[in-house]
Amino acid sequence: MAGPMVLVVEDEALIRFAIADDLREAGFEVLEAATADDAIGILAREPGIRLLFTDIDMPGSMDGLRLSAVVRDRWPPVRIIVTSGKQVPAAAAMPAGSRFVPKPYTAAGVLDAVRSMLG
Repeated sequence: MAGPMVLVVEDEALIRFAIADDLREAGFEVLEAATADDAIGILAREPGIRLLFTDIDMPGSMDGLRLSAVVRDRWPPVRIIVTSGKQVPAAAAMPAGSRFVPKPYTAAGVLDAVRSMLG
């Protein structure tokens, strides 16, 4: 049986595949999206998602910070981890209870963050 369900949102395919694989190897059930718009559709269809792991800088109608705000409003139980290699968001820009993990990150660092958020 798979562990908690995590949605990874990252437009860079190789980065998304790598962290998704790391999370799967650690026992999580992982869904993947390349854009915030795709992520919203997945969240609407999959009520079991427990954590959103999203990059900030993505193409489409919204970036990862906007996505995380929408998730906080529409799916309040979903835990949120935001990442970026280009910016460090101000605390006020982050949804309540979310966490920031800067890029480049390590698999161990992300796994620690995910486990602590779901703990």
